Amino acid sequence: MTTPADHDAYIAAAPESFQPALTRLRATLAGALPEAEEIVAYGMPGFRIGGSVVASYAAFSKQCGLYLLPAALSEHADEIAAAGLKATKTGITFSERTPIPDDLVERLAWTARRGIGA
Repeated sequence: MTTPADHDAYIAAAPESFQPALTRLRATLAGALPEAEEIVAYGMPGFRIGGSVVASYAAFSKQCGLYLLPAALSEHADEIAAAGLKATKTGITFSERTPIPDDLVERLAWTARRGIGA
C-alpha cells in the first residue's frame, strides 16, 4: 500500500472486510480525543496532540492493529485480555471475529492522552 493522503484514503485502500471496523475505530478515537489532529505517520492513520502521536491504527491481510503508548496498554492489560485480544508492548490486534470494544478503545485513548500530559 502506498502512503495514504489521509484517513479516508487509508480506509478505502484497506481490505474491504476491515473497512467498517476501521471506520468505527476512527470515529471512536476521534470522539475520545476531540482535540487531536488526524494525521498519517509511518504509513498509518493516527491522532496527534501537540507533537505526540496518541493513537494510530492499521489494517493487514488477516487482522487490524490499534497502537498506543505502552503505559496505556499496560494499564488496561487485564481488560484487553478479558476481551480476548492479543497485545504487544505497543499495540493490540483485532479481527472481525474478535473486534475491539468501543468502550475499551475510549479508555485506552484517554489513558494515552493522559500519558502525554494533555
